[in-house]
Amino acid sequence: MAESMKGLRRSHRCTELSNSNIGETVTVMGWVQKRRNLGSLIFIDLRDRSGLLQIVFDENDVKTEGFAKAETLRSEFVIAVVGTVSKRGGAINDNLVTGDIEIRANELRILSESLTPPFPVEDNIDTKEDLRLKYRYLDLRRPELQSNIIMRSKAATLVRAFLAEEGFLEIETPILNKSTPEGARDYLVPSRVHPGTFYALPQSPQLFKQLLMCSGYDRYFQIAKCFRDEDLRADRQPEFTQIDMELSFVDVDDVIDVNERLLAKIFSEILNVEVKLPMQRMTWQEAMDRFGSDKPDTRFGMELINVSDVVKDCGFGVFTGALENGGSVRGINASGQGSMPRKKIDALVDFAKGYGAKGLAYLAINEDGTYKSSFTKFMTEEQLEILVKAMDGKPGDLLLFAADKNNIVYSVLGALRIELAQQLELLDKNVYNFLWVTEFPLFEYSEEQNRFVAMHHPFTMPMEEDLMYLESDPGKVRAKAYDIVLNGTEIGGGSVRIFQSDVQEKMFEVLGFNKEDAYDRFGFLLDAFKYGVPPHAGLAYGLDRLIMLMAKEDSIRDVIAFPKIKDASCLMTKAPDVVEKKQLDELCIALDLPEKEVTKE
Repeated sequence: MAESMKGLRRSHRCTELSNSNIGETVTVMGWVQKRRNLGSLIFIDLRDRSGLLQIVFDENDVKTEGFAKAETLRSEFVIAVVGTVSKRGGAINDNLVTGDIEIRANELRILSESLTPPFPVEDNIDTKEDLRLKYRYLDLRRPELQSNIIMRSKAATLVRAFLAEEGFLEIETPILNKSTPEGARDYLVPSRVHPGTFYALPQSPQLFKQLLMCSGYDRYFQIAKCFRDEDLRADRQPEFTQIDMELSFVDVDDVIDVNERLLAKIFSEILNVEVKLPMQRMTWQEAMDRFGSDKPDTRFGMELINVSDVVKDCGFGVFTGALENGGSVRGINASGQGSMPRKKIDALVDFAKGYGAKGLAYLAINEDGTYKSSFTKFMTEEQLEILVKAMDGKPGDLLLFAADKNNIVYSVLGALRIELAQQLELLDKNVYNFLWVTEFPLFEYSEEQNRFVAMHHPFTMPMEEDLMYLESDPGKVRAKAYDIVLNGTEIGGGSVRIFQSDVQEKMFEVLGFNKEDAYDRFGFLLDAFKYGVPPHAGLAYGLDRLIMLMAKEDSIRDVIAFPKIKDASCLMTKAPDVVEKKQLDELCIALDLPEKEVTKE
């Protein structure tokens, strides 16, 4: 039977007690992790968010009624215990912070009883994630997840304190916005007051933070909820949290400086990891040429090597054909993997095909210096030796090559080096390699839309020396954009913004917007820019991704209290769900759902 607290107050969390409290009478409260009944003694492992503490019920110390109640305790009962802190009577448990003390109970109250949980509330459980997410409130009791959520809270607190010290103001921006369909899909919210119209949930506070710069607030930040209606993956959710900021009267180096110091502060305070400053920087082109990715993982080598000049006159049609079509031939050296079985190499070929490759050429260097390859018969001995030398090949190495258009070659080899690093266990989660990637292309060409689209967004400033190419050769224009990458994951990105109206108009023209279209979508911002706008720049982090890497997790679901699954639904609340017809009628909405296919028995 559950009891009330009757004026009882907790004096300590479990792990706030230590040897210094021995002899004190204390009151602790929490959940029963485990019960062990030894007849005249009952041991309880009590758990709260701070950790575990052993409670001892001795039939000689606890009133008969209290000892009898202790015999009824089960996992996840919520209890309050009054007792005396004592040195452990048995062996010390070095795995617990409180492993050398215990509480000798003299009073017990059962505050709440519990059904048997559908899975053990403990770390390292082999329970399907769907079941854990259905009972997320139980899953969140596990120390591992609690540690992640507490780390997230500490990081947010540090961010606020650091940015406030740097002169930033925390300002909230609206959640109900105007839809500006340029990028990911918006989540739409129908308006009851204005039938047939819709708000959009923010994909980012981008336009409002630029308006705040126009309003003279100088330095803004916000820990902002954002929403994107896009397909999910391990590091993506439909609703996510950004550490968002914007600064006036700055350029690239100013933004990078404050953010390097912010990251160093977070990692030092939370993980006791000292981040070396300044962080490494690399242009987008260098990142693509060396790693085949604009978010390269630099914890290991296996860099791409361009061998186009080496093979341009060889007899292998796959190589020469790619070069004749304006592509390139590049390779990676999987050092020490020359003896990899053919079955595994074939699996790598299939993996490469998943990234657009027609195939994957390989050359294994045997320990005696001979070659085993898919293409040696098309090349002379001399050509092979020159190719191996260009790849820094040694006996025992495996050389892998992709030949196609540059974007496919980058994509294939960039993914392949990560796949190999995972197979070879080269990715050390205890190493934190930060990297700034700069000078992104301003535009990328969309075959689907048959036009240039902004790689970041339409308000990104071109590099001054590339302004001359805006109209004549847009694909050549680099952006004053920068991403911060940690261990191969982009954790944040930003840019210097356009603040001159003539440059902004040209930008819109290249993107295919006429003046009317531009004003229809962004008129309020363009109008604001007519009243004196300072040079400004900004950056936003994905807080979820950052904490995921800090906590050494593989999915952001493990650092978000109540995440969605792959189809953007919540297994616990069963959202999204149908609503009453009355609600739809108030919004003037009629549903035209596709008919479900009927499967014949």
